[in-house]
Amino acid sequence: MKSRISTSSLLIIGWCVAVLSATPPANAQVNVTQFHNHDSRDGLYIDSAFTRGAAANLTRDLDFDGTIVGNVYAQPLYLDNGPGGRATIIAVTESNNVYALDALDGSIIWERNVGDPVPAFGPCVILDPLGISGTPVVDLASRSLLLAAMTTPDGGQTKKHFIISLNVDTGDINPGWPVDVETVSYHGINFTPVIQLQRAALGIADNILYVGYASFSDCSLYHGWLIGVPIDNPAGVMAWATDAAKGGIWGVGGVASDGKHPFVTTGNTTNTNGVWGGGEAVIRFQPGPIFSGLPVDYWVPTNWFDLDTTDLDLGGSGPLLVDVPDATPSHLIVALGKDGKAYLINRDNLGGISAAIASAQVAGIQFLRQAAAAYRTNLDTYVAFRADRSTLSTFRITGTTPPNIANGWTVNRGAGNCGSPFVTSTDGTNNMLVWVVGTEDRGIPGDQRLHGYDGETGAVVYDGGGPNELMAGTHNYSTTGIVARGRVYVAGDNKVYAFAAPLLTPTPTPTPTPTPTPTPRPSPTPRPRPSAPPRPTPR
Repeated sequence: MKSRISTSSLLIIGWCVAVLSATPPANAQVNVTQFHNHDSRDGLYIDSAFTRGAAANLTRDLDFDGTIVGNVYAQPLYLDNGPGGRATIIAVTESNNVYALDALDGSIIWERNVGDPVPAFGPCVILDPLGISGTPVVDLASRSLLLAAMTTPDGGQTKKHFIISLNVDTGDINPGWPVDVETVSYHGINFTPVIQLQRAALGIADNILYVGYASFSDCSLYHGWLIGVPIDNPAGVMAWATDAAKGGIWGVGGVASDGKHPFVTTGNTTNTNGVWGGGEAVIRFQPGPIFSGLPVDYWVPTNWFDLDTTDLDLGGSGPLLVDVPDATPSHLIVALGKDGKAYLINRDNLGGISAAIASAQVAGIQFLRQAAAAYRTNLDTYVAFRADRSTLSTFRITGTTPPNIANGWTVNRGAGNCGSPFVTSTDGTNNMLVWVVGTEDRGIPGDQRLHGYDGETGAVVYDGGGPNELMAGTHNYSTTGIVARGRVYVAGDNKVYAFAAPLLTPTPTPTPTPTPTPTPRPSPTPRPRPSAPPRPTPR
């Protein structure tokens, strides 16, 4: 049975606006448009403000507002050039509320409700209400925010899934949207809204939006679905579903991409009679989504049937695309299963039902539910992952032929639970810091604080701060952070919190002294009033 995610929240952790060293070139935009920042889902953020010294001195910005309404499971997004040119945070909630927030002070720029959420129903449903769970994605070309919402028009009797496109600047629904997912079918299988749950992050590849669907705690004979919607032609929706029952796409990292092809992992299937039917797999789709069925386009562990039987499915973590330049093959996929194993797969030829290039036991059974992150130092390629509720771990991928899995570092945080990791670096290879939020998990509260660790050694760099740094309302493995302009943004319930490095007091610009003129002086000419300075971009 799938893990039961509990109520999450939207939190913001911000860095000092005045850290001049973090300033990118004037023509460079910083945008976080999707889950874990990149198509690969690596969770890496490059920002020169994130030195170890600065990271060690985060404090809460008590002037940051950020009040929103609703529980939050989705990661926030960031746009440098949001509505009216303002730096903007996008946040969504289970109440089906969508917010564009000012990235400096947390005030609301616009908000929209996309439909009444669905009240919890039946013993398998633990989210209450059900609205927007999966992380949305922004298409910069069309300035569209694309999201998936569960709604009801009649207090919960009728349940619907819609895929929606909003104008980033106004919050208005774009023409031709939303898409009613109930209208899709695949090989005679119809999408049934009442038994499907959307919680995997959305992705875009080659101008097509992809949305994955799973279930409520493995109840009912649902199917894993991948829906594809052309961004400029929502009427051209396409779909794929597992042939066997179940096989949900539920890992929080959702859909990864190489720019053209979407990649997903699927969970355990049932009633297969030993014939593989789409579950326990990493699958690469042709644009559409279209599944070729060829071994080059999917990988399944040889013991998939045993994994089905014991509910140790591969789908608890989405695919992570990693390049290891010194390895052969060098284009890899990292898969992490509920069997506690990490697998390396050749991204150019997935291999069908076969042994992985390499595999290793990196966690206990049933604990690998999360979104991993990847980063490369001057010496090694690392994968950081939530090994269990309280353990943050890494392993290294060797630059060999073939690549292998080697030991990294592990931090056991005692009773303190944690969300999915993300990584900062000042330049892409140096000052690597791995971050997690201490989260509530199934009644165990966690410490509700941000924690940062040295990416090469696991040494503590930031351990949550003081009394003001407590963050109420974070939950489980779906909580992860983003980084933009020297700030970190993380998810929590009903509010956005901001944390900042110590403020650097800028040197005041002196008032120009007029040049004296000889006597007699002419009558003074009125001077024009200077224009108001533009608002600073958050750092």
